[in-house]
Amino acid sequence: MNGIQRVLVACVLLFAGLGAAFAQAADVGLVNQVMGEVTYTTTSGSGGGKAQAYMKMRAGDRFTLPAGTQLKVIYFQNGRMETWRGPSSFTAGAASSSPVSGTVFQVASLPVAVPRSIAKVPELVQMSKLGGIQVRGTRKYFASLDRDEQAQVATAWENYHRLRQLLPPDDITSEQYLLPVLQEFLLYDDVKVVLDTLLRKQPGNQEGKELAEWVKGRIKPAN
Repeated sequence: MNGIQRVLVACVLLFAGLGAAFAQAADVGLVNQVMGEVTYTTTSGSGGGKAQAYMKMRAGDRFTLPAGTQLKVIYFQNGRMETWRGPSSFTAGAASSSPVSGTVFQVASLPVAVPRSIAKVPELVQMSKLGGIQVRGTRKYFASLDRDEQAQVATAWENYHRLRQLLPPDDITSEQYLLPVLQEFLLYDDVKVVLDTLLRKQPGNQEGKELAEWVKGRIKPAN
């Protein structure tokens, strides 16, 4: 093997290694809801801690649920939502979890748009903490949207109602999905309605409370 061939082989191996590293680091899903002290460790074992709502998952992350805890996760690839109850543990895969101990309590199939939208909730919460700073526009109404925007919002509402029929009455996944869609189009009156529903289901939800206070300032009558 001559010098040029050695360089080419080295480059191939380098790019292959980089590709594998990026693939390993890709987010495969997110934690939807957490009840109790659920912990996780990363594939390297050097990271981890307490599982938090809306945190991203990567393939190989391992979650441990003590007795009396519950965790819901959603996968980006196929919209698979899993509910785990402790005592149990599992490892996140590309599109589903592999049990380490115990078994998954419940599985549901959601539209793939759901986890992508829920992933935007932390950004929405952070915006509310910053006083509602935004880069475009003010409060809007459905009738003021163009035809394409109205179609997107209508589809989101349809998905929302399907989710409410599919999921338990106290599950807030449907509200978590719809809130970022409505905020994107500045439909704050509708955001308030959805937040009211979320807080009826979970009165102690801190993110919901913060967003509700923020929305009050967004829907004051325009001068």
